[in-house]
Order: sequence, then structure tokens, then C-alpha cells
Amino acid sequence: MSRRSSAVPMIPRRLVLGLGAAVTGGLAAGCTAGSTAGGGQPTTKTLTVGFVAEPANLDFTRTDGAAIPQALLVNVYEGLVKLDQSGAIVPLLAKSWQISDDRLRYTFELVDNAKFAGGAPFTADDAVFSIERVTKDWTVSLKAKLDVVETARKTGDHTIEVTLKKPSNSWLYSMATRVGAMFSRTGVDDLANRPVGTGPYRFVEWKRGDAITLEANPDYWGAKPGLDRVVLRYFRDATALNNALLSGGIDVISAVLTPESLGQFADTARFQVIEGTSTGEVVLSLNNSQPPFDDVRVRRAVRHAINHQELLDTAWAGRGELIGGMVPPSDPWFEDLTGLFPFDPAKAKALLAEAGATDLKVRFRIANLPYATAAAQVVKSQLAQVGITATIEPLEFPARWLDQVFTKADYEMSIINHVEPRDIVAVFGNPKYYPRYDNAEVQRLFAEADAGTEAEQVTKMKEAAKIISEDAAADFLFLFPNLMVATTNVQGLPQNVVSESFDLTGLTKT
Repeated sequence: MSRRSSAVPMIPRRLVLGLGAAVTGGLAAGCTAGSTAGGGQPTTKTLTVGFVAEPANLDFTRTDGAAIPQALLVNVYEGLVKLDQSGAIVPLLAKSWQISDDRLRYTFELVDNAKFAGGAPFTADDAVFSIERVTKDWTVSLKAKLDVVETARKTGDHTIEVTLKKPSNSWLYSMATRVGAMFSRTGVDDLANRPVGTGPYRFVEWKRGDAITLEANPDYWGAKPGLDRVVLRYFRDATALNNALLSGGIDVISAVLTPESLGQFADTARFQVIEGTSTGEVVLSLNNSQPPFDDVRVRRAVRHAINHQELLDTAWAGRGELIGGMVPPSDPWFEDLTGLFPFDPAKAKALLAEAGATDLKVRFRIANLPYATAAAQVVKSQLAQVGITATIEPLEFPARWLDQVFTKADYEMSIINHVEPRDIVAVFGNPKYYPRYDNAEVQRLFAEADAGTEAEQVTKMKEAAKIISEDAAADFLFLFPNLMVATTNVQGLPQNVVSESFDLTGLTKT
């Protein structure tokens, strides 16, 4: 077997840093953990983070959407590997791994001192159980990421061997996402309400409509977390979220929902603004399986009708990046595709006339999230200029949007931020996924990219991404920025988002 370093990325990535203030520290008004207030008992170091999209439940094995892994992945659940801030694959519950020369067998050496919340040890049996469970018991669409696994077997108390059906460049990367989460064999009976993992934090309670509370895991096998307790608070709108930070009700806004409101946090003695990049593509989804968007000319007309810079400036205060496709700049196969569909209303009208699609009326079913609502208004206005009337219907997110748009594909247009890293294959390589895009050439290129060399992967992924964009399988509005605001006594907030998780593991509060 040929050994590869477990601390080096398996696929080269280029990190693109966003502009913004550096994370700074400051003195807090309160005491830190281990200190005393007026000579009394040591205080508890608690961090409160504000979010908007509350999970429907806590089981990401059976419920789609990013809200659950955002809260639990890496923090409560750990995988064999994780992604570092540059997007490199690094060890977690696996200390190291070996890959056979034919790239079919992965042998993992596991840490020998990890425990699940509750005290059960993490062993090779749990690792095998977790990998097999994805194909046996998971119901979400992302389970397909592990279809390439032939077998997983225990070769020692803390070693396992995974055999693939064919070489795969993406498999180990997928193991750093939610499908690679490790579960206790005795802790999966009520995942929707009682998640059990090996992470630095353990689940305490969930007050629906209010907050999820995590606390430091006293039996954590790795470096102890810098906080005693973390409260993830959920708000109905951006105004309430901003007011909570201004009034001291929370310490961090996890994602700024109204960039134009940043002026409220200009006091650098109180607040810090973190701005970087993410893997989230804000997509104008088009249902390729039904009229009018089963006609490529109509889809291309939509892309020509949208002035993307104007949309970004109007809907998101110019924060973000125009990329023209489904690949963020942090991926090795990124290519700027913004030139494929320049803003050209005359061309849009000509394409609609050619398709016989005049006086079009479309249902525009969007998630009721600030970025989607703001972008939809601009899209509606711009499409009206070329003769397309879009009726906006906000759907409660996540429950109704996931049911109506994602699951049933009962829509014609929608807007959603696709936050999972390297999700182009899941979205446009599966004809059953909600855009209902079916292109045999693209599917072939994806398969060849996964099985080929790293150089072939980059070449073929670029080819596939360009075809998808040329096909106008969707319109790619902008790359979502990582934009956070926090009090100055919070340290360790990541500048760039590389995974679905809101990673709490490096955070401290002074």
C-alpha cells in the first residue's frame, strides 16, 4: 500500500480570502470561566450565536437542508476527517490513513480515546456501523455520496478498511461532510431530538422556536473547547437579529442578513466585522422538466435578462462575488463564467420570440429568507422588462420550501443558497434533484472526473461546469459572502466558510 500524509489535502485547493476586518480581542464586561465575580463562585463562559433558519428537527440523516449540520456537524458529531480553513482534508477521529496503489482501499487508524456523549467508547465497530448506515438507513439525497463504497470492515479495535467499487477523487472529501459523521451504535434511536456524538460539545436541550443549547463535553478526547456553554438562538427576521446583538442579547450574528445595516455596528470598541468567502452559490433555480423552462432558449433568455451586478448591488449591498456558475473560487476547477451570459435584454427578447414564449407567467416560489426575498424582487423587475411576469410566493423555510420545491419540485423558479461544498455533482448530476436537469454528457464527465487522476478531475469538472452554465440549467446570481458581526471579546471566528458547519471548536470569549 502507498502511504499518503493525512495532514495534506487529497485534492489541491486555492483559497480566496475576502476583505474585511481582522478578528480582534477585547476586554469583556463580565468574568471569564474560572474567574470569580466579587470573590464568589467561578462564572460559566457562555457564548450566544444568532441564526434565522431554525432546523425542523435534529436528524440530518432523514431531513435535508443545512440548518441541522450547521448546528451539529464538527461541534457535536465528528467524522473520520474534517476540512481545515484552507479546505484541506485533515485528521479527526482517524489519526491517519493509507490508500492502496489502485485507489480502491482506504485503511484508517482511529483515535483510541474518543467517547460518545454518555460515555460509550468510539471504536471501529461504530465507524463501520456509521458508514454502512448511510446506504441502509439514511433517506436524504446526499446519501448517494457513499454509493461508491463496496464494503467497510473492522480490521482491529481501532482500524477499519473501506473498499470502493471504483477509484473516487470525491469520496474522502465527502467523508468530511455530514455523510461522514460517526454515530454510536446505541445512540441512533431518537436522532431528531437527542443527537449523540463524540464532539467537543454535547447536546443539552432544544426549546423550539427559541434556542438550541450545547455544553462542553467533559469527556472530550481532544483539545478542550474554549467555552463552557453555547446557545444557538433563532430569530424570525434580520431586524430582531440585529437588535439582539445591539442590546447584548447575543454575542455573534452568524450571517449578516441585511448588509446595508452594517453601519449600526460601526463602533469598533464594541463590535468586529468579519468578511470572507464561502462555498455558497445563490442560485436562481429553474425547473428544467416542465414548461417554460424545459426549453433551453427560455432559460438562456432569463440569464440574459438579469443584470447581475445591479442585482448584487441592490439586493446585497454589493457584498459577494459574481462567478457565473456553480463552482466557487476555492475549488480547483473554478473558472470565471460570468462572460457567458452578458446582460442583454434585446437578446433575451429574441430568444423568447424564437421559442414562441411570449407573455410568460411563472410561479416564483422562494424561501422566505432575506437574501432570497431581496434578490427575488430584483429578478422579478428585470424579467418584467423582457416580457416575463413572475409571481413571487415566499415559502416558510425550511419546512415548506423543502417540501414543495426541493422534494416535490412543484415550482417553476426559486432562489436558494446552496451552501454545501462541492455540490455541483449533487445538484446537476442527478436528474431527480429538484432542478430536474438531465444531461448525459455532464453525467459522463462527472463520472470520469471522479475516477481519473487529479489533473483529469480538474479538466473534466471544468468542462462539465461550463456545459451546465451554457445550458442555463439555472442562473447563478452570486457567491454568498461570509459576513459576520460579533462583540470584540469573541475570538477565533473563521474568516472563510469551508463546510456546512458553524464551527464552534476554535471560539473563545474573554
